[in-house]
Amino acid sequence: MEIQSTARKGFFSRSPRTWRRLALAVLAVAVIACSTVPLTGRRQLMLTSSSELASMGDEAYDEMLSGEKLLTRGAAYDQVLRVGRRIQAAAENGDFPWPARGTFEWEFSVIDNDEVANAWALPGGKVAVYTGIIKVAQDDAGLATVMGHEIAHAIAEHGGERMTQQAITQFGREAGAAILGTQSETTMALFDQAFAIGTSTLVLLPFSRKHESEADKIGLILMAEAGYDPRASVAFWERMAQGGGGQPPEFLSTHPSHQTRVSQLQEWMPEALAIYEGRSSAGGDSR
Repeated sequence: MEIQSTARKGFFSRSPRTWRRLALAVLAVAVIACSTVPLTGRRQLMLTSSSELASMGDEAYDEMLSGEKLLTRGAAYDQVLRVGRRIQAAAENGDFPWPARGTFEWEFSVIDNDEVANAWALPGGKVAVYTGIIKVAQDDAGLATVMGHEIAHAIAEHGGERMTQQAITQFGREAGAAILGTQSETTMALFDQAFAIGTSTLVLLPFSRKHESEADKIGLILMAEAGYDPRASVAFWERMAQGGGGQPPEFLSTHPSHQTRVSQLQEWMPEALAIYEGRSSAGGDSR
């Protein structure tokens, strides 16, 4: 305990010049690490490079698929591959720029599990779809809603941004604990509890909901660019609302409510429809 107390005191008794240097160093890292989310233009703080994220995505992909029953043929497999390739082509199109474009090594997998209505995409273009969500999607346009959303998470590098946010949050917790110094175990336990609740409800959950809404918007544009009617996205989320059971209050959830998602999609719909109808009038595939 004495060593820990001395270390904390030493850290927080640094000279003003040292604090200025530390502040400048943190500011420099923040400036260097800032990037822009495609389409939305939101600035994001990223402490992990695109290549590092892709490497982690490759490793996690194999781990997450291990033990799963994968389809390698059949209607569901063909559908996922067909829709995935069209969303991929839209994302790689020169009119849709994003920092890591051209570096993804795309892979699409279908997990044979009707009990799971889910899909996910990892950095580097590794995508997996459960057969359970294919049933909810009903058709290619519905599946494009799902896959466009998940691929949007990957190209916006939301995973790396969450890692950065968690690292900053952990630093804040440790700094707070250091300021408290050698307090009683009860005081430290109360601080940990209050910090966890505060950062979760005020920082991490809103941050996660922002990512979900951002992926909805990017995914909507991607599906329109790929030639799928973006209005299918509203129908998909209405089906999810009807069959998904109850949801926690939005402020306690990692995702926006189904009603919020539908409202936001309708707000963005004119832009997506303009893209979709422009493709249709130009003779693009609009199935």
